[in-house]
Formats: sequence, C-alpha cells, structure tokens
Amino acid sequence: MTDSTQKRIAIFGSTGSIGTQALDVIKANPDKFSAEILTAQTNAELLIAQAKAFDPNVVVIGDDTKYAMVKEALADTQVKVFAGEQALVEAAAMDCYDMMLASIVGYAGLKPTLKAVEMGKAIGLANKETLVVAGDIVMQKAAQNKTPILPVDSEHSAIFQCLVGEMRNPIERIILTASGGPFRGKKPNFLVNVKRDHALQHPNWSMGAKITIDSATLMNKGLEMIEAKWLFGLKPSQIEVVIHPQSIIHSMVQFEDGSMKAQMGLPDMKLPIQYAMAFPERIKNDFPRLDFRRCEQLTFEEPDLRTFRNLALAIEALQKGGNLPCIMNAANEIAVWAFLRNRIGFLDMMAVVEQAMQKVSFIEKPTLDDYFESDAAAREFAASLIHL
Repeated sequence: MTDSTQKRIAIFGSTGSIGTQALDVIKANPDKFSAEILTAQTNAELLIAQAKAFDPNVVVIGDDTKYAMVKEALADTQVKVFAGEQALVEAAAMDCYDMMLASIVGYAGLKPTLKAVEMGKAIGLANKETLVVAGDIVMQKAAQNKTPILPVDSEHSAIFQCLVGEMRNPIERIILTASGGPFRGKKPNFLVNVKRDHALQHPNWSMGAKITIDSATLMNKGLEMIEAKWLFGLKPSQIEVVIHPQSIIHSMVQFEDGSMKAQMGLPDMKLPIQYAMAFPERIKNDFPRLDFRRCEQLTFEEPDLRTFRNLALAIEALQKGGNLPCIMNAANEIAVWAFLRNRIGFLDMMAVVEQAMQKVSFIEKPTLDDYFESDAAAREFAASLIHL
C-alpha cells in the first residue's frame, strides 16, 4: 500500500532510456515516489523484471503476442496485466496514479497522453512528438482540464527552470542548445556513407536509438522547436537554435530587458526527470556535479542548415503550422526506422521527410481526426518511397 505523501507515478514507456532512469529516481526516493503503472511495447523481459522490483498496480505490454508470457511471469504477484494499444489508453484513464511520465517514443505516445490530460493528471512530458503532432489540441485540453504539463526534455526543462519566478515577465526569445551530434562540421560527401552504428554514437548523451538518430540529423532540435512553441506559448520567430558542443548549457531564455538566464549542468537526463517528478521541490541527490575548473571552454556556433536539412524542414513546419509538423514527424519516424535497418542512407532520411512534406495534403486548421489521417497518409507515402 502506498504512503499518502508519495506521488504515484505511471511510467508510459518504462523499458526505454527515460523510463529506466525514472525508475532509478523512484528507487532512490521511495518515500517520495511509487511506480503504479508500467508500460512497454515489446520488451516483456525487462517489464517483468521491473514489475517484480517495483510492485506496480498495473502493467501493460503493447505487443499482444507477449501477454501470456507477462501474465504467467507475474501470476504470483498482485500486479494486474493488460495488453494491446487500447489497453494503454485504458490504463491512462485509471485513477491509481497522480502523474504520468509520458516517455513512449514517437506518435504512439499521443493517445495515452491525451487521455491522461483529459483525466487532469499531471504530465511529465518526455515524448516531444505528442506536441509536434497535435500541440494545439493537447495544450487546449490541458488548459480546459487544468492539467499541468511539465517538460522532461533537458532543453525544455532548462527553459522551464529559467522561467520559475518570471511568469509575469514576457519572453523575448528562447535559445535551444544542440550538441551538433556525432557529425557536427561534416559535409554531405562524408554523410553519404554514414552507417547506423556510426550514427548511434552520440558524443554527450546516452539515449534510445530513435532520438539518437534524430540528434545526428538535427531533426531532434526541430521537433524541440515545435514543442517549445506549444509548451511556452511562443511565436516561431522567438525560438532559436545554437550549436553548443559541450552540452553544459541546456538552453537559455532572454527577457524583454535583454537579460538572459541559462540552466547549466552535466548532460544527465536524471536531473530533468527528477525535477519534473518532484516539482516544485528540488530533491537532494548524488548525481555527478559540474566543475567549472575542469570545463575549459563553452563554445557556440550556427547550425549548418544546408547540410542538416531536417532542421530547415522543421523550421518550415514550425512557421507554416497546420498538419505540416504531423506530416514531417510521421515521415521521419518511417525514415529513421528504415535507416536503423540499413534500408536507406543517412541523407535519404532528409529526402523522405522533404518529399512527404511536399506531397501529403496540407490542412491549415486540422481536427484530431485530421491529425490521425495525416499521420497515416505520411507514413504510407514515406514507406512507398522506401519500398517497405
């Protein structure tokens, strides 16, 4: 039985990079947090191990074919086991948790997150695609239901932390920092030959495969620009990106008086995860600390939009709005999937996204159903280009 002072956390995507680190935070602070719902798409083995370690109320395995295995493994526990895509949405509608950590990768996270928003549950948002695909609808529902959405992405957490105490002071602009990924400074003649294993080696952050590839193409930063627009109510012209290879400054906010705030620290996702889960408190921890005496320099440069065209495409989607970010995201998910299976080259990913954005019908003011249809149409078109 959970203690009433504990915050009950539902981790949607508990076997991924964010989910496993969130469980580390819960394990380190058992008086403050409990894990009530854990979900995974296919990694049944790890989900079972997590359920045995954290004794949640409910687990959901997205892949129906693994239901029997999970059910059997947890037969001698009190844990309730469900399976399938619809079960994710049903779990989000349950009342046994206080906060959802939305860390399912990609578009798949949208429906459960929307359901939690409708339920008025606090959201720790690690899934940027939810706001990229349908940011207007998600934020509108959050406002109607008075649902707090707390960013878990390191960049958006940085901006959020810079804004504490500044709520009445208008933002002039925000600057999202990007490490530049493993191919910073490289030109297309080099990138033509890049293979998946090379692209998966990020210089600063340890992340899942999808986000690591997005970081290598700078699509990740484009998704973050669109997410920032919705999270902080900004115009596209107020959002900038700067390459900062050391990943010490996680992002910056400039106010109308020209003053700038930056949030800094070592690249460690546990910090923004813990900050979102414990907000408004800061919890003492033993994470490694930044030592400026060992940090010889912090450097900044312009992103290369001609080589890393995904960022330019994302800026176009940000400015044009409508269903274009949804189309871009869907095509990118297919392109990354194909690249990770060595079906297409590194630069082909950008070409797939660009063609989908040109060919799939643009809708200026989409409904939620329009978003679902645009997502499906863009995936189908991208898959046809790759001959999947």
